[in-house]
Amino acid sequence: MGYGQAMLSYQHIYHAGNPADVHKHALLCAMLSYLTAKDKPLSYLETHAGRGLYMLDAPEAVKTGEAAAGIEAILRRGGMAADHPYLAALAQVRASHGPQAYAGSPLLAATILRPSDHIHLAELHPQEHAALDFAMSAYGARVYKQDGFAMAQAICPPEPRRGLMLIDPSYEVKTDYETIPAQIAKLHRKWNVGIICLWYPILTSGAHAPMLAALKAQNLPGALRHEVRFPPVRPGHRMVGSGLFIVNAPYGTEEGAQRLTEVFPRR
Repeated sequence: MGYGQAMLSYQHIYHAGNPADVHKHALLCAMLSYLTAKDKPLSYLETHAGRGLYMLDAPEAVKTGEAAAGIEAILRRGGMAADHPYLAALAQVRASHGPQAYAGSPLLAATILRPSDHIHLAELHPQEHAALDFAMSAYGARVYKQDGFAMAQAICPPEPRRGLMLIDPSYEVKTDYETIPAQIAKLHRKWNVGIICLWYPILTSGAHAPMLAALKAQNLPGALRHEVRFPPVRPGHRMVGSGLFIVNAPYGTEEGAQRLTEVFPRR
């Protein structure tokens, strides 16, 4: 992918802390918490890492106000256990960076992971990459300024082989929906023990449906699909839900996902 493509216009600060982030990050933290309970090192990979740390009082975040329906609503009304790994990791980040800080998935993961674990993060956007490199400098993460799928395909199978990969594209490059199933199939062939977690938006257009059908047709092992629905975060917004497709889902993930469903308001 070249710098001229649409994906390089995407900056997650406009959407940080929204309901989709809560869904994705809560289940990611639950899986990592389970994996780190065993005294064996692991690898953590992200293909579209963003900047790692966001401030919800930044002009971009205030402009859209999406966190009000996401993390701010969760913290205000409760519904998620205070000791949930996601809230515990976020609290740790806020203790270091202030009450308006919101951790992206790389920083949440690094807060849960241990010094013996290996972190590989890809981010192609120049400014986002620089911010990510700075945010993750204290955690020994390897930060790559390259296409995330190229990074993942080059590294897999990682060392240690035990581990998890998060694939979290912006989907501003519309061909992502078509190319992702083949990417995941290839990654799984290289890294058959790896947990591969794909996030996707649920849009009013149904653009995600053919991608999910293609993933289902691959009969990947331990495949788990979990979705939550929520009202649009602002008038005219086309995203009405959040989905995760997980290959080799760890023990307890399905139960944790079902509990998470209760956190989101019924439509």
